Formats: sequence, structure tokens, C-alpha cells
Amino acid sequence: MKTDNIFYKLFQTLPGVLFELIGEPAEKATEYTFKSVEVKELSKTIDGVFLPEDKNQPIYFIEVQFQRDDLFYYRLITEIFFYLGQYKIEQDWKGIVIWAKRSLEIPPSKSYNALFVQNQIEIIYLDEIAQREPTSIGLGIIGLIVAKEETAVEKVQGLAETTRTTITDNSLQRDVIELIERVIIYKFPHYSSKELEAMFGLAEWKQTQFYKDVKAEGKEEGLEEGKAELTRKFVANLLKMGMNLEQIAQVTELSLIEVQALKNEMENS
Repeated sequence: MKTDNIFYKLFQTLPGVLFELIGEPAEKATEYTFKSVEVKELSKTIDGVFLPEDKNQPIYFIEVQFQRDDLFYYRLITEIFFYLGQYKIEQDWKGIVIWAKRSLEIPPSKSYNALFVQNQIEIIYLDEIAQREPTSIGLGIIGLIVAKEETAVEKVQGLAETTRTTITDNSLQRDVIELIERVIIYKFPHYSSKELEAMFGLAEWKQTQFYKDVKAEGKEEGLEEGKAELTRKFVANLLKMGMNLEQIAQVTELSLIEVQALKNEMENS
């Protein structure tokens, strides 16, 4: 899953979720601008930075890590201090490290102890956050990102319904639905857009630009390879969900005879 892109879009769309993660009011996000910044000396880009309008407020450096990396903290702290020197930053700052799960983390070197003891760098483990009942759409989306595939359908439907009923701004509502779509597509990369639409029941799916972009990209990449096997798996999933043959034929655009043949093949295999 391209988690960097997803979290960048998440913080861009719902910036308050960062402050919820660190125990601050979500409304604090209105005092900040979220962006990606380049550390020129290193030719590196920090995942995301929350820059305050008030210079008395701290800068927040955000790094998301979903894989084991022995040199992660060395690299992160080097990038932060290069950035502070490059832009001659005089205000306070704080680093927020978001790990997918605690077991991936290699503890930082003792030479950096002071930064962690003073809470200059705060660590968040998403698998532990996801075990709690989400109190906002943003936290719900984070829970979806780290959720197991078998629980994703229920989570998506709940998030979509909450988005429709609680977000009155049409533009923001569309952006949040698009964000949910991004997570779905990255979690289920082997399914077509039509198959995902049927599985998750997002009526708004075709209205977003992201859907159109993915559909165009799929055409360009020629996703015909392995289509027969994916169709077979998709039909199997729809059967497990309790759909009848006519419904499956309508969703997959297969003939009733083809669906029946696939069903017979699965029963006899």
C-alpha cells in the first residue's frame, strides 16, 4: 500500500486528525498549514509538515513508517535538523512518528535520548490506535488503513454512511469519499474498480476524479492480464456474500450461463 500518499491526502483533507492522534483538539488544525517540504542539502522530502500561522506555536514534522528500517531515526533526525538550519527556524518544533505497528520499530540510538525523554519526538503505533473505537471520520479512516481485509467492508460502509450524514460541505464530503476510495484501492490492488464498487457499495464512487484517474490508468496498463482468475475470485466472493446468480451476472456483466458455469466449476474443484 502506498501509505505515504494516503497519509498525505488524509492530513490534507482532514488535518484535524493529526492533532487527535497526539491528544490535542482537532480544531487546532485551523491554525496550521499542511505541506510537504524539501530538505535541499539532502535532496529529501519530509512526508509532511504542519506550519503554524502563529510563530509562537511549534512546527510539527510528520513521518509515516510501514516497514522496518534500521536507520530510520538517524535519517529522520538528520532531515529535521537540516531543515531547521536551511530555513533558519527559531521557533519550537516537534516530530511525530507514525508506525504501522510497534513490532516494526528499531529503538532509536541512545545518543538521541534527550529528544525522546523531553517528548520532542512523539511515537504513535497505528495498530494500537485502531483497537479503540474511532471518535472521528479521520480516525476511522486510519483504522481502515490498518484493518484486516475481512473487516474492511463493514468499516467502509460505516465510514461512508457517517461521511454522508455528518459532513454537510459537498466538496469536503466528496474529498473524504475519494480518500476512502484510495484506501480501498490500495488495500485491494488485484480487483477492478467495478468489482470494488460492487463489494463496498459506494454509490458516489463514479463521481470522484480519483475513480476516473484509476479507470484511465487501468486501461493504459492493460489490466486484462489475469482477468479470468480475478473474475473467478470475484464471483466466489459475491456468492459468499449471498448474492444470487442473476445479481452476480448484473454486477460482473457476465451472462447467466457464464456465472452458472463458474459456480459449477468452483463446486466441483
